[in-house]
Amino acid sequence: MAMQMHNPPHPGEIIRELCIEPLELSITEAAEGLGVSRKTLSAILNGRAGISPEMALRLSMAFNTTPESWLNQQSQYDLWQAKQENKRMKVKKLYAA
Repeated sequence: MAMQMHNPPHPGEIIRELCIEPLELSITEAAEGLGVSRKTLSAILNGRAGISPEMALRLSMAFNTTPESWLNQQSQYDLWQAKQENKRMKVKKLYAA
């Protein structure tokens, strides 16, 4: 079983810190390189949008990474966020003890 990260960062933070800043790219340059609009990339970098499978492919091609690594980061982030909300979920156990 994989270790659950404590409050994993949004993948947008990782893109900014590990991909864009080291190359001294502007958001506009990075968006052009990825073939997406500046608005699309900005939403991801600011945590307002997630990494889609298509974006994961674009990131993997642009930054020599794997698409799976980006989707895994997104799912870890999403799952952690959902777990914070599950205290309010009303769910019945539907299995035999």
